[in-house]
Amino acid sequence: MTLRSTSGASPARIPRLADLRIKIFSDGADLDSIAAAHEKGVVKGFTTNPTLMAKAGVTNYLLFAREVLRIVPDLPVSFEVFSDEFSEMKEQALRLAELGPNVYVKIPITNTRREPAAPLIGDLSARGLKLNITAMMTLDQVRDVAGALAPGASAFVSVFAGRIADSGRDPVPVMREAMDILKPLPGAELLWASPREPLNILQAEAIGCPIITVTPDLLAKAASFGKDLDEFSLETVKMFYNDAVKSRFSI
Repeated sequence: MTLRSTSGASPARIPRLADLRIKIFSDGADLDSIAAAHEKGVVKGFTTNPTLMAKAGVTNYLLFAREVLRIVPDLPVSFEVFSDEFSEMKEQALRLAELGPNVYVKIPITNTRREPAAPLIGDLSARGLKLNITAMMTLDQVRDVAGALAPGASAFVSVFAGRIADSGRDPVPVMREAMDILKPLPGAELLWASPREPLNILQAEAIGCPIITVTPDLLAKAASFGKDLDEFSLETVKMFYNDAVKSRFSI
């Protein structure tokens, strides 16, 4: 039986990465990957966090941050505070902000004791710091941040849509409503965080979400957008066959 070709109109309707309106931020802590993504010019910003930095073997926070900013002097870069005390978070935030004009300081929505970070967010945004409010998953949290940000403050409001989906909930309605909440704040942009598959990029694009973070591996997979499915199928069959031959399997 011959498979029907899918090289007609349908794949053409799937946009290429370069044609998307949404801003793609690369999420990671590997310096080589950061440099490669910056050189290709597809991404419009970079984010990282203490977990990614630990996995990448980073041991000196400020040395790492300065090296990232050397590689990326012209795009937004988000670095996260790591204290559990708001007074220390403030000190860390002020120090990180001094590293460069393109630095966005990541502040978690709460500390580990469920104490809200809204007062700190208000203080830092009033001082003119660019912020990335992170680890958010509820609309109440988005409302709290919207109420705390100083008028005109520059901020990324990072809602972890992927983790919402992990809980069995559809993140799309949440992200739509979050955008509505942020409409009165022109300097605050919703960020679709923790995507789980390349399709999430197109979902975020479809609802008009301004930004999505994408890990290097997901970004590589997104290069298949619009690919002919017959060809994709054949490539997969060849992969299975070649791996079986290399393994010298027998039955």
